Amino acid sequence: MEIKDLSLPNLDENQFNVTTSEDLVAPKSTHKPRILLLYGSLRKRSFSKLVIEESARLLVKMGAEVRIFDPDGLPLPDAEDPTHPKVAELRDLVIWSEGQVWCSPERHGSMTGIMKAQIDWIPLSMGAVRPTQGKTLAVMQVCGGSQSFNVVNQLRVLGRWMRMVTIPNQSSVAKAFFRV
Repeated sequence: MEIKDLSLPNLDENQFNVTTSEDLVAPKSTHKPRILLLYGSLRKRSFSKLVIEESARLLVKMGAEVRIFDPDGLPLPDAEDPTHPKVAELRDLVIWSEGQVWCSPERHGSMTGIMKAQIDWIPLSMGAVRPTQGKTLAVMQVCGGSQSFNVVNQLRVLGRWMRMVTIPNQSSVAKAFFRV
């Protein structure tokens, strides 16, 4: 089909800008990539925390600036006001980050409540800002005996729902041990 009439009488030419390829190039960052890492366990010897710490070492080696959020003391969602110090700390880190890594143990075939509580405290919008939109997300799980991918599937769905650029690859780690 050929369009013969290309006139646009309802278009205000002063309000219409044609996008060029130069308009699509973002300025180069002047700082290291900022990566926030979350883990889903409060156990003293948490394998998900050990995986996150190893991930942090690798990210630093690759040139990133990393922060790990400690979920100890984070209240259940809606049990406290968003001004609670741990909630405010998490939200500030989310705003600061340009990418995130989430790792949860598999508990009862699902992510832990600790992991879910962290995600639930991350708002979908703060004023006119969506604090997660466009940020990169990598997901991992520490298996609880089986080699299923329930946790990473759930984390990936939540990341996409939060409008994050969710990496399609996944890692399921049987165990993680700290180097001595």
